[in-house]
Amino acid sequence: MLSIDPSIGQRGLNRSNALQKDQDLAMIDTADGTSAVSWEKTYEIADRVEGFVRDVVIPYEKDPRRDHHNAPTDELIFELREKAIAAGVMTPHIMPDGRHLSQRQTAYVLRRTGLSPLGPPAVNTAAPDEGNMYLLGKVGSPELKERFLKPMVQGRARSAFFMTEPDGGAGSDPSMMKTTCHADGNHWVINGRKAFITGAQGAKVGIVMAKSADGACMFVVDLPDPAIIIERVPNTIDSSMPGGHATVRIENLRVPADQMLGRSGEGFEYAQVRLSPARLSHCMRWHGACTRAQEVATDYVNRRMAFGKTLIDHEGVGFMLAENLIDLKQAELMIDWCADVLDSGSLGTVESSMAKVAVSEALMRVADRCVQVMGGSGVTEDSIVEQVFREVRAFRIYDGPTEVHKWSLAKKIKRDWKKAQES
Repeated sequence: MLSIDPSIGQRGLNRSNALQKDQDLAMIDTADGTSAVSWEKTYEIADRVEGFVRDVVIPYEKDPRRDHHNAPTDELIFELREKAIAAGVMTPHIMPDGRHLSQRQTAYVLRRTGLSPLGPPAVNTAAPDEGNMYLLGKVGSPELKERFLKPMVQGRARSAFFMTEPDGGAGSDPSMMKTTCHADGNHWVINGRKAFITGAQGAKVGIVMAKSADGACMFVVDLPDPAIIIERVPNTIDSSMPGGHATVRIENLRVPADQMLGRSGEGFEYAQVRLSPARLSHCMRWHGACTRAQEVATDYVNRRMAFGKTLIDHEGVGFMLAENLIDLKQAELMIDWCADVLDSGSLGTVESSMAKVAVSEALMRVADRCVQVMGGSGVTEDSIVEQVFREVRAFRIYDGPTEVHKWSLAKKIKRDWKKAQES
């Protein structure tokens, strides 16, 4: 199982927080009329995913095939993907017939993919691919799905999402977008610069946001394209995502009109479709990573002796790991609560902001305590705990810094108060 139990590497499903038994065994019709995936099938998928990550992926964590900032190369990732295909765990949250697991079921599986930082790219649940597949599956035309989504689901193509910009452009405030687009016959022409574009180097599919006279627009494009120039891929605190976080320049990129998602001016609408699930899947994956860090730290403190007894028997150490169990459980429940909101059909904008803040801050505490109880061993590259700490520190910023989400929630509190005064 995905374990938050103090015993390292414990397996076997703990289903105490799954849905009730009648839901567990039933095939439930979804809002769009398709048949949902049963919980029994979800448990089986999760078992296979966890076994694959623990038995196959984790031994690759010391593989030297890394780029200039220690991110895994595509050679390494696609070797793992071949093994994932053979094991039947490629893109495990999307069924061969196109059905998706519910968000609650996705959480159950994605936490297990996160047990290694290499797990999500290996089984194709990593950002930005997971969010891009979700978006194209929801709003892409049949033609766009066949051309762009299919190779992504098969694990044959990585993708990138081009929204964030340098030089005072779009970031936490997407309305500041400077990249422009205009119609030219049956094409659109895009110009601008983008920054922190995860996975751009080596990606085969791109989703590009730009601003027309009508408002934001979203396009699906083939990569690489000579009109999209990678200027640099900076070193960053995290190193789990293939392709890094590039700064790119877009010079007169011509895109056929039928590769626009929706119509001109509807880009932010489609971004909202992607936003909340993408935030939440970050929480799912990094919860798995911190569960692994807790396992490693637990094993360490039960073996390491100091002052006549094992470290776990020193209250200052044992209490930190106890606090980790509490934070991990609270984070898990927050993820499941938000997933249920999304499964109800809501966009879940407020709920995903709350979950992103609560989970990222809790996981930062977990990772920090794991480093602390391991002492010098926790700050070297010899332990996965050191990488988990770095990755989770970056997670507090990605998909919206904590402070931006709190500010957004405070605005809602003010709006709700004003509305109450008027009633």
